[in-house]
Amino acid sequence: MRHRWHKYLLLFFLVCLLMACNRGRSKYIIGVSQCSNDEWRVQMNKEILREALFYPGVKVKIRQAQDDNARQINDIKEFIRQRVNLIIVAPNEAGAIAPVLEEAYEAGIPVVLVDRRIHSDKYTAYVGADNYEVGKKVGEYIVNALHGKGKVVEITGLKASTPAIERHRGMMDALKKTSDIKIVASADAGWFQDKARMVVDTILRNHDQIDLIVAQNDRMAMGAYQEARRQKREKEILFIGIDAVAGKGYGVESVAKGELTVTFIYPTGGDKVMQVAMAILKGQKYERENYLSTAAVDKGNARIMQLQTEHIFALDHKIELLHNRLDDYFLRYSAQKMFLYACVVILVLVGFLMFFLVRAFWVKNRMNTELSTQKKQLEQQRDQLQEQRDQLIELSRQLEDATHAKLAFFTSVSHDFRTPLTLIADPVNQLLEDKQLGDRERKMLEIVQRNVSILLRLITQILDFQKYEHGKLHLRLSEFNILAGVREWTEAFHVLASRKHIHFTVSAEGDAADYVMIADVEKMERIIYNLLSNAFKFTPEKGEIKVELSQIEKKQLRFLRLKVSDTGIGMSEDHARHVFERFYQIDMQHTGSGLGLALVEAFVHLHHGNVIVDSTEGKGTCFLVELPMKQEGEVEEIIEKNESLKNLQEGAVLDAGLETLHQLPKTIETDGTAEKEIVLVIDDNQDVREYTEMLLRDRYTVIEAVNGQDGIRQAMKYVPDVIICDIMMPVMDGIECCRRLKNEIQTSHIPILMLTAYTMDEQRIQGYDSGADAYLTKPFNAKVLLTRIRNLIDNRKRLKSLGDSIATIQKQSLSDMDKGFVEKLKGLIDEKMGDSNLSVEFLGTELGLGRVQLYRKAKALTGYSPNELLRIARLKKAASLLASTEKTVAEITYEVGFSSPSYFTRCYKEYFGESPTDFLKRRNGKG
Repeated sequence: MRHRWHKYLLLFFLVCLLMACNRGRSKYIIGVSQCSNDEWRVQMNKEILREALFYPGVKVKIRQAQDDNARQINDIKEFIRQRVNLIIVAPNEAGAIAPVLEEAYEAGIPVVLVDRRIHSDKYTAYVGADNYEVGKKVGEYIVNALHGKGKVVEITGLKASTPAIERHRGMMDALKKTSDIKIVASADAGWFQDKARMVVDTILRNHDQIDLIVAQNDRMAMGAYQEARRQKREKEILFIGIDAVAGKGYGVESVAKGELTVTFIYPTGGDKVMQVAMAILKGQKYERENYLSTAAVDKGNARIMQLQTEHIFALDHKIELLHNRLDDYFLRYSAQKMFLYACVVILVLVGFLMFFLVRAFWVKNRMNTELSTQKKQLEQQRDQLQEQRDQLIELSRQLEDATHAKLAFFTSVSHDFRTPLTLIADPVNQLLEDKQLGDRERKMLEIVQRNVSILLRLITQILDFQKYEHGKLHLRLSEFNILAGVREWTEAFHVLASRKHIHFTVSAEGDAADYVMIADVEKMERIIYNLLSNAFKFTPEKGEIKVELSQIEKKQLRFLRLKVSDTGIGMSEDHARHVFERFYQIDMQHTGSGLGLALVEAFVHLHHGNVIVDSTEGKGTCFLVELPMKQEGEVEEIIEKNESLKNLQEGAVLDAGLETLHQLPKTIETDGTAEKEIVLVIDDNQDVREYTEMLLRDRYTVIEAVNGQDGIRQAMKYVPDVIICDIMMPVMDGIECCRRLKNEIQTSHIPILMLTAYTMDEQRIQGYDSGADAYLTKPFNAKVLLTRIRNLIDNRKRLKSLGDSIATIQKQSLSDMDKGFVEKLKGLIDEKMGDSNLSVEFLGTELGLGRVQLYRKAKALTGYSPNELLRIARLKKAASLLASTEKTVAEITYEVGFSSPSYFTRCYKEYFGESPTDFLKRRNGKG
């Protein structure tokens, strides 16, 4: 509220400023492009500017081209860029200037031609004298002046300009009336006086007798007269000019002095040009062609014209003076108005100031009262916060005690797990040594062996972390070559890298002998295994994993720098901050204990080192470990690797291999018509897929997929009879996979059995909402799994047995999508059954399915293949026609789409138990 009045004042000032700016803004901008700067065009420009004074809000911009085509083209293009409202042009040359004027015209800018034309019809209006008519008047005058006989010299303007062309044509047409007047010479002086003197000099030297020189403007005529006078031949020649510009040294004065015999008025028409332009801009009616009249000025009326011109000039001067005074008055008026506005603003400011001063006084009193009240409340809140802080401290202590108690419980349980796992592991190893063991039993025992190693690794990690938490984890120092150790420890991962097509390298800077260090070799080995296990777990196929060793100087000590980098999925900055926390997992789709990286940090800290992570989501992760090359303490001899450490190594490699994001499952070859039902198993764990496949292979054809996205592709390709789907998977989880399968036309009818390690009702509800047909909790019993699969398939078969045609199928308890599929299939068959070339491929294309997909879906929903459905529909249509029409058997055969009557008769008898002929006899009472 306090600053709102500042906004109002600012808005007021802006409005005043906009009003002042708008007052000085031009309503119309007119660009004038003159081809030259002669006295005739100067007079026209004055007339244009004078006429513009009668139209408020009009601004005129004048540019002179100095008889240069390129310069005039640039002037017009500049007007186009400035988006002027109208362009007035006196073209230098008709052909050269036409394209740029067409560009302006097509851009929506009106174009008014003055004096001269262009070789185009793309202009808005023309204002000027009729040059042809002027030339004709000149010719008529020559005939009268020479009494129909004599020799004439013509001095033309720029030959490419339309005035020169039209004036010459008009004169020549007038001279055709007599054949005794001859044009003995004609020269182009380009409208210039000096050039006219030069060409007349040459002509006078070449011709002894010349009766008359006619020039197409006064300047060239005066130049011709001056040259003739220089050669003392001015008295024998008549001189004719065109323009009749008034003023000192111009055409009218030359006629009055007797230098020119006559000049013809070529009116400038600046006022007319401005009137036509304003009519165009205001949308008023105007003439496209505006011709100005001409007349001869000789010695008899030249003086009168001079007097009139002097009077006009005097009036122009007065008008200009009045205009300047009006501008001065408007400036004074604007200044006074702004002063008035400033006074009003000051008064308003004073009023606002007084109002806010009074208001501030009352607000201050009220605020003082409120502040005293708030102070009391804050003191009460402070006491409450102190009490809550004490409670939080107590809760934190209790939570820490609870955490330690939980970890102690897990430690105790882990100790209890080691004994039964040892009793499992050793018998399994002994059984695997039996050479008479069958392939099925050996595979199952290998699965047990791999997972026992993983469990032992997880238990050892929990025990080691508990020791670290209680400060009971110590280093057992020994002297060894870390580079040789790393190369040995990473050997097991090369096999895994080859299987996953990952580029895996180990490199080191410097000499191998320089990498002798004193440290705990077992813990260093586990650091390497845990980092590589994490890298392989999150790196896809054709990725890259690098282990790099180097040494640096730090605090005058040699430090080992170990760098493990990958091109995996990476993680966000928020996840990277918590990655070394115990039991931390990035998400539920990437399973693990959450202790591996926490132990890495613990082992590095025991070695007085440091570990950091640098990761970019979607690009990869890099772990950097730095620790001293020599630890302080008693050095022991290296003992041989014990069985426990071997199990840890195997577990790390297996953990990385079994939980990778991309594993290629086995594929099958089937055309969709096999006798065995097809079961699709979707699970990211390779052992679960292998175990399930071993259970089902004798009774079913088994397809495998490693995640939900791959599962959808396999289901749409093979259309299985049952789908077994795990819930927790990378890329796409089971819930989303189930939802998408139930929404696809190819797979919506397939029963889905969900596998889960969780028993929460919320997850089951979510699965059933997505369309799951049944649930099975891990670990599952093999007999229960087989029974559930058999029941799902049998239930689907019972639905098929409820009817024997498409009509009855629609009454079954199918989903809306399956009912829509059946209805569309029935409609296509009814519509196309008369086509004997109708194929399953055509039906599949219309329904958006492949041949195998259509076959399996139709068979699953109706009990019939598409060909059987088509044949049944044709036979029922034929039976209806036989019963209700008088058509022959052959006619009905081809109408319902059978290729021959004999094949139709055989199919009819097989389906109805009698031939079509027997039916017709029975219908007609002849049987």
